[in-house]
Amino acid sequence: MKKLFLAVMMLAPVAAFAQKFGHVNAQDIIQVMPEYTKAKTEIEALQKQYEDDLKSMQEEMQKKAEAYEKEQASLPANIKERREKELQDMYQKLQQSAADNQQALQKASGEKMQAITTKVVDAIKSVGQAGGYVYIMDIASGIPYISTTLSTDVTDQVKAKLGLK
Repeated sequence: MKKLFLAVMMLAPVAAFAQKFGHVNAQDIIQVMPEYTKAKTEIEALQKQYEDDLKSMQEEMQKKAEAYEKEQASLPANIKERREKELQDMYQKLQQSAADNQQALQKASGEKMQAITTKVVDAIKSVGQAGGYVYIMDIASGIPYISTTLSTDVTDQVKAKLGLK
């Protein structure tokens, strides 16, 4: 029994070295995906639309503020108060719109990137299973060191799985 245990313990390190480890640069893969280019273009267009809307709101508020300043001295107190309230409401609406636009932009970006990331992760899993890898680590996630002699770079295999060059 002791000999069997000793033999298993001596073979355990050999079995550990027989395992395959891989690494991948997911960021390189994502940046060449047509889905990423399309998502980036759509997000930039959405951002421009939001910026244009806010600019339009700012210009309208600026015009009303200038008109108010010109008429301010000749307006009765109740109308003055109403115009000031109107300008304050416009400013708050502008601030709220900016915050809402930022949230919508982040949500849209997150949704588009999630779909792309899921596709890459599925391809990495497929390459890992087909190649018999124990681990495939993403070097883009900030792993401080990966031995290129003990780990195989499977980035090109994942790109091929996704139909990328």
